[in-house]
Amino acid sequence: MASKVIVIIPAAGLGRRFDSTGRKTFTDINGTPLLVHTLKRMGHEKSVHEIIPVLREADLTYGYEMAQTYGLKKISRIAPGGRERQDSIYNALTLIEKDGAAATDDIKVLIHDGARPIIPEGMIDKLLEQLNDVDGAAPGLKPRDTLKQVSPGEIIDSTVDREIIRAIQTPQAFLFKAIKNAYDRAYKDHYHGTDDASLIERIGGRVRIIEGSPFNIKITTPEDAEMVKHILSKELISS
Repeated sequence: MASKVIVIIPAAGLGRRFDSTGRKTFTDINGTPLLVHTLKRMGHEKSVHEIIPVLREADLTYGYEMAQTYGLKKISRIAPGGRERQDSIYNALTLIEKDGAAATDDIKVLIHDGARPIIPEGMIDKLLEQLNDVDGAAPGLKPRDTLKQVSPGEIIDSTVDREIIRAIQTPQAFLFKAIKNAYDRAYKDHYHGTDDASLIERIGGRVRIIEGSPFNIKITTPEDAEMVKHILSKELISS
């Protein structure tokens, strides 16, 4: 029997760099809320069985209404957000675990930013295929510009080798038990990572990188939103 694939989409952040009102999650992108674009894209993936958005407590009711309004049939539950992104994802992982220990033996989890509405075709399947011999997989891009390491005062110390550097994106894919264990260990050690893969790395797990996409943009600023609007309107998405 094929593994069950569950997608966690954290969207409880305030997004202050985007808008001081903190409503980036639901900002209008070509007539549709940003988060809905992301959820619909993920919902079209045949390999995905369930999607669990993570929203602020104040947005939970609206989240269920949104799922019904836009026909997001793979959403049956929404996890409450936490103080930080890591707390939000941990809430969703705990929700999955409540299904019962036996039910998590053959579960794969994808964690994807709610503010990344463009998911290139084929990326999900490529990530899941990697989980045969590693704990996780993530898309990454080689930097195009020369990278410099600087000291205080913005003085260049050295040039970084671009061949060993990747700019990491989401979605990131994991075996459920591996990522839940990594999160449990992080909380026990009071450790906060910059992404989900970093929690696997710190306990000796293996995460493989696949080729990312320049179209897989995370909307952080209003300028990012304008770029995404253009891409979606012109259907310039490629794998």
